Amino acid sequence: MRRHFVHRVLALVAALALPTAALAATVGQAAPEFELRDTSGKAVKLADFKGKHVVLEWTNPGCPFVQKHYNSQNMQGLQKEYTAQNVVWLSVNSTAKGSYDYLEPTALSAKYKEWAGAPTAMLMDEAGSVGKAYGARTTPHMYVIDPSGKLVYAGGIDDKRSSNPADLKGAKNFVKAALSESMAGKPVTTSTAPPYGCSVKYAG
Repeated sequence: MRRHFVHRVLALVAALALPTAALAATVGQAAPEFELRDTSGKAVKLADFKGKHVVLEWTNPGCPFVQKHYNSQNMQGLQKEYTAQNVVWLSVNSTAKGSYDYLEPTALSAKYKEWAGAPTAMLMDEAGSVGKAYGARTTPHMYVIDPSGKLVYAGGIDDKRSSNPADLKGAKNFVKAALSESMAGKPVTTSTAPPYGCSVKYAG
């Protein structure tokens, strides 16, 4: 019980990890363009996916909140459900090389394969430039981009701000709701929500 309370406190602290001025990405406006390398070294550009829905998932396998969603198969379930519907799912790791929980691309890829992760690509952002452009504060921190390139959702994955897998039951999944509404041509009802998780370990 105490452990989960501590994690909730850490989540609240992490949500304040970046100053407001860093939040360049704005819901309702064009998502910031970027180019990153995936764990195999291949260049991936956001512009390559114009015309498709894109999910950005900030992640770090050492984070208990990330582990909650992967050990339960919750995140993989979403990845598989929506990539099967032609949605592009990009997992982004902005952990700086000097951080204690940084993993080299090969090791990072192996960890998510062990979890049976199913993103379109796992992207390396060691410099943190893309994470800062989007104002990514936590792992996980989620974004949904529509086919026109507009950001339609930014925030937490759901409304249960804990690292306890049991809290997934009955949670409102904001990413699932945003995708369902946007893919149906409807406005996204909940376009922002407070992110929760471990703070992104940015360089500098």
